[in-house]
Amino acid sequence: MKTVRIAIIGHGFMGHEHEAMLSEMDGIQLVGISDIDPVQLEDVKKGIKRYQNNEELFADPEVDVVLIAANNNQHHDLVIQAARAGKDVICEKPVAMSLEELDDMVRVTEECGVKFTVHHQRRMDPDFRIMKEVYDQKELGEVYMLKNSLYGFNGNMHDWHIYKSEGGGMLYDWGVHLLDQILWMMPGAKITSVYADIRNVINEEVDDYFKILLRFDNNVTAEVELGTYVLTDKEQDKWFERHWIMSGNKGTAYVDGFDSEGKIVRTTRLLSNAGNGRTMTAAGPTRSFGPPVPGILTTEALPEVNTCHRDYFENYIKAYNGEEEFLVKISETRRVLALMDAVRESGRTGKSIAFE
Repeated sequence: MKTVRIAIIGHGFMGHEHEAMLSEMDGIQLVGISDIDPVQLEDVKKGIKRYQNNEELFADPEVDVVLIAANNNQHHDLVIQAARAGKDVICEKPVAMSLEELDDMVRVTEECGVKFTVHHQRRMDPDFRIMKEVYDQKELGEVYMLKNSLYGFNGNMHDWHIYKSEGGGMLYDWGVHLLDQILWMMPGAKITSVYADIRNVINEEVDDYFKILLRFDNNVTAEVELGTYVLTDKEQDKWFERHWIMSGNKGTAYVDGFDSEGKIVRTTRLLSNAGNGRTMTAAGPTRSFGPPVPGILTTEALPEVNTCHRDYFENYIKAYNGEEEFLVKISETRRVLALMDAVRESGRTGKSIAFE
């Protein structure tokens, strides 16, 4: 199997993450790193080249693949430059700022005959893969509701992510991941309508909150919600909280946190009519929403998965050598970008958007 020789453009947060992972992987040689800020190259590991500029990287015959981890607004030009230099390309998400940009990138990479894919490593998140396994194995019967949410309390974003001109904002940062997960979970289902509420709560230029409702033709309604300024006084050892919930006609599954704590919950019997019995609760008398009868609810362990972000590059090595397909297809990333366009239109107009 041929060793894949990779160089990275951009040595910010993700560039450092890529350096740490790729420099220790079998089947990959991390050749060098480029960044427009020389300070960012000062801590590049020994034995890895420090390019003075991107042109030097593109001209290096030892580089097979360019991994682009620069600011979002730079992706289009860098992908095209790499392709014209004859380099295969992995681009960080979001792959482009628009469908027009992506189509231009695809045209050039195809003309140049280079491989082109996108780094959607969160398809390997254990919490997501657990819920995908629950869905794929029909553990809950006919699923009708799915919610994927992420909440933080820090509020402000970091570095260039606070600037619209750089492609900042949470929809481009985390939203593209959360939407990609939903679409990849149900690849055969078409989206019939999109509704979104997008807000700038405490950030002036870019979005820091969104709620997105997706209606699919398989009768699933999916909700994706993110807020960077959702305050809580609960004890927590994380900067953010992650939640999944999925309900079907045979039970509910939930996962809390990236460490994937959760269960499948079922009922031993269903009531077709609540009858005339009443239960007094803190909210007053109720017949439908009282506490469950003891023993009526049962729980099961969630399915086990064995996955991590490193698996993305394990797939890349095999796909590069023709042993399997690339995990992330450009057609899939194009669908996510098209969905994001519909999300922004709905957020701007306050109306539901017909889609697909």
